[in-house]
Amino acid sequence: MRRANVCDELPDVRDGLTRVERVVLSVLHDTQRELGGRAVPTAMLYGRVVEQISISVADFQTVLRHLIGRG
Repeated sequence: MRRANVCDELPDVRDGLTRVERVVLSVLHDTQRELGGRAVPTAMLYGRVVEQISISVADFQTVLRHLIGRG
């Protein structure tokens, strides 16, 4: 994964999440709440994540696979 800041890839000692993973989870939580608890389409989630950080679609999908335990 290539990002502007090397610190984005370092896991936090508190919970092991990287900054990118934390942003994805935060945006997912906020969007899910906005949608009344319904599932968030991946395209919508990606669109909102790239408003906060610069990440390619491939890197985003890698992060999602890691978060759900399939990668």
